Amino acid sequence: MLVIPAIDIIGGNVVRLSLGDYDRKSLYSTSAVEKAKEFENAGLKRLHLVDLDGAASNGIKNLKTLEEIKSRTSLIVDFGGGIKKEDDLKDAFDAGADYVTLGSIAVKNRDLTVDLLKKYEGRLILGADSKDGIIKSSGWLEDENVEVISFIKSYSGLGFSSVIATDISKDGMLSGPSFSLYEQIMKSADIPLIASGGVKDKEDLIKLKEMGLSAAIVGKAYYEGFITLKEMQEVSVAC
Repeated sequence: MLVIPAIDIIGGNVVRLSLGDYDRKSLYSTSAVEKAKEFENAGLKRLHLVDLDGAASNGIKNLKTLEEIKSRTSLIVDFGGGIKKEDDLKDAFDAGADYVTLGSIAVKNRDLTVDLLKKYEGRLILGADSKDGIIKSSGWLEDENVEVISFIKSYSGLGFSSVIATDISKDGMLSGPSFSLYEQIMKSADIPLIASGGVKDKEDLIKLKEMGLSAAIVGKAYYEGFITLKEMQEVSVAC
């Protein structure tokens, strides 16, 4: 299982939200590039970069941050937030993104999403953010009348490289991942699964690995000192 550190950006700063609430954010660094270099120096290979400003608006807002990280590190970057139309997707790839996550657009515009999958097969990740089993979009600010398992199943086999499944009720709370949700997804859909939200320590990562997930994203647990870069690298290398 690959362990992927996360950098969430608001106003160019590295932050973490609690329960997806933009009013409950903690600031951890004013330099996303330096934080990314720390991950690279620790031996980690991939980065989950989220433009929270873009996610809550009508397009990408922190493209420069992506460009700087790609120009100053060798990290494989999956980028999300603010992908509202095909031009946004092109901008992200032009800025250096290796993968791009489609969340809101996959919920709101299936026809366009299917078209994009044909053009960018293997480079797109499905973003499935949910609370109480229901998909939420636009930076988790909008409720969608879509059940998360059905949503993921509807895109299974259409070309997404993987799915990042986030249980918003777990995100930033250091209470442990949504193991039951991940079990349901793996039983229902044939697509590599990346866990996101709630990881609190190395033991959580080991359990996710034993469950058979392809990757796990670590955010607040690292920033708050509950898991070290060495531990993240050890679990990732042991895969």
